Amino acid sequence: MRWAGARQAAAFALGCALAWPALSQGLFDDNEARRRIELLRQQVEASQKALEDRLGKLESSTGERSALLDLAGQLEGLRAEIARIRGQIEVLANQIETADRRQKDLYVDIDTRLRKLEQAREQQAASADKPPAASSEVEGATPGEAKAYQAALDQFKLGNYPMAVSAMQGFLVTYPGSSLAPNAQYWIGMAYSGQRDYKSAIAAQRKLLAAWPDSPKAPDAMLSIASAQETMGERRAAQKTLEELIGRYPSSSAATSAKQRLSAYPKR
Repeated sequence: MRWAGARQAAAFALGCALAWPALSQGLFDDNEARRRIELLRQQVEASQKALEDRLGKLESSTGERSALLDLAGQLEGLRAEIARIRGQIEVLANQIETADRRQKDLYVDIDTRLRKLEQAREQQAASADKPPAASSEVEGATPGEAKAYQAALDQFKLGNYPMAVSAMQGFLVTYPGSSLAPNAQYWIGMAYSGQRDYKSAIAAQRKLLAAWPDSPKAPDAMLSIASAQETMGERRAAQKTLEELIGRYPSSSAATSAKQRLSAYPKR
């Protein structure tokens, strides 16, 4: 019975180690990842203590040398696995911290751009002595286009990202030839980023680049792609995107931001 209990404790600790892949699949769900990391840490420590306690009891007995050596070997193997898991926990914690920082940088950039749009709108309204238009982006658009576009953009500003995606997509269906079409496509990508759906965000911005490569939003789309790649941990891809941005749109404000980001990357 004594050995059965010891082996059950060993199996429990080994099960904790094998459960690791399930944890890594939810990497960017920050709160859940942190909770599971702490739970795994507690389980590993509890399993190790249980095994060491049982090993200590067995060391005081005689006539069970072979079984004792077998259990000791299992314990050493589990200790090595525990060390490996702890190393991976540290890597996970660092990746979560990096993702949080990239996400904050992305939203600071978005907020700055939106503020500039609002300031331009207010200045335009003051100079014309009339109620402000939707934004400086809507110049040349029909009143219906401007109203629909601004309504969709307001959803993004409010943080209603799924609604912003639907509204911008609806705008593109209704006004496919609008001068605001590339802008709408850009905000679709940014709304996906707001939902942390970075693959969809990248796909949306690449669609903009393919359909409207000469749009003023094209450099911003490439910068958004690089931000998503950085957040996903794809640093080499992000570095390449930033370099391509500078090469294709060297005089854009997005290129200036790209140069600043590249200074943190190792030179190739």
